[in-house]
This record gives sequence, C-alpha cells and structure tokens, in this order.
Amino acid sequence: MAQTFVLVHGARHGGWCWRRVADHLRRDGHAVFTPTLTGLGERAHLLAPGIDLATHVADVVNLLKWERLSEVVLCGHSYGGFVISGVAEVMPAQIRSVVFLDAFHPENGDTIQKLTGPAVQDAIRAAMQRGDLGVRPRPAEAFGVNAADRDWVDSLCVPQPIGTFTSPIALSGARERIARKTYIRAKGYHNPSFDRAFATVQSDPSWHCHQLPCGHDVMVDLPDRLTELLLQAAA
Repeated sequence: MAQTFVLVHGARHGGWCWRRVADHLRRDGHAVFTPTLTGLGERAHLLAPGIDLATHVADVVNLLKWERLSEVVLCGHSYGGFVISGVAEVMPAQIRSVVFLDAFHPENGDTIQKLTGPAVQDAIRAAMQRGDLGVRPRPAEAFGVNAADRDWVDSLCVPQPIGTFTSPIALSGARERIARKTYIRAKGYHNPSFDRAFATVQSDPSWHCHQLPCGHDVMVDLPDRLTELLLQAAA
C-alpha cells in the first residue's frame, strides 16, 4: 500500500539531503515531501531576523494543510526532532507515525541551546555577540559523514537561523499520543543528548528503537537501510 512520507531535515541542511531516500520511496510508488525550512537550502535567501522554531513548525504544518495530507509518516532529523514535535501539537490527527532520526527529543520548554553540546552553545553565543542572523555550519566531517560525500554536504549547508536555536518549544504530550513512534540512533556519531533521548524512549514499549553503524547524516550514509526503516515505521 502506498504511503505518504514527510521528511524534515536538520539544522543547516535542506530538503536536498533526502534525495536518495526520496528516490527509493518514490520508485516504490510512495508520496514523498521533503520541505526545505525557511532560511535554509534553496530558501537561504529568505534568512532574516525573526525566524524561529515556530516559523519552521508552520512551514511543515502548512505543507500538510495545503497538500491535504493525512496518514503521514513524519520523520525529523536532528533539529528536525523539535520541528516534528511542534507539528504533532498542531496536527496530530494527520500523523500516522513519527520517526526521530538521530534527533532531539525535547520536553516542554526545551531549546536547542539548552540540549546541545558545548561546541554548538559556544557557536550560538558567538553568533549572537556578532549580531549574525544565523549560526555557521559545522564541517560534515564533524558529523561523521562518509568521506565520499563530505564535500557535497559542506557545499550545500548554510547558517541556521539563530532564533530556531534559542526559542523554546511548547508541548502538551500530543507526540506521545501518536500510536506509531520510532527512534533511530546513528552509533557513529557521539552526542550525549541523542544518547539520552534514545535511552528515554527505549524504556517505553510504545517506541520502536534502532541503532545504525553510520554518521549523523543517516540519509546520506545509509539511504537503503533508512528507507527500509521508514517503511517499517509506516506499517
């Protein structure tokens, strides 16, 4: 049976990062949407003051509304875990399944700035002191991207709108009420926040948990295996 997938990228990335996975899914007859969030990817020219987490949640909510999507498999990578958690608050009835792909799993009131590691926290503070609109990209190598794809990833990553890292998320538990929930952890990428998230959901029988031997950009490193797990999440 054909399914509908909405794949939400992480910080500094864009819809481009899902191309391999999207191609696999579409070849099998599934509907796939890979929205690029405001100020990123091919929408980098829209970077402006005032872009925050609510902007990016609205990007995805409006996609679901205007495309009249339902029974959606909603996947968020990394920072995208914040975005899809916010979308679940607004449109839970349209979501068939949520997939957190090496992603933040925020609680009410959390921010990226609170949950991320010291290197990113320092980068956020430095960007704010300079008055930058965005937080500069980190090299793909730092995320364990395979050597063959690092230059490609580096060439397409752009600064992340700073407000998306500092604005808190408001959650009421809608995410937890979605019946099908999956967390996929990339074991090749060291990140204590993702380890904590994985441990938290692993102890909850309503979650399906997987670990993969790759870097943080799973859709780049292991697109075939990720496609299989997304299809499992839809079942």
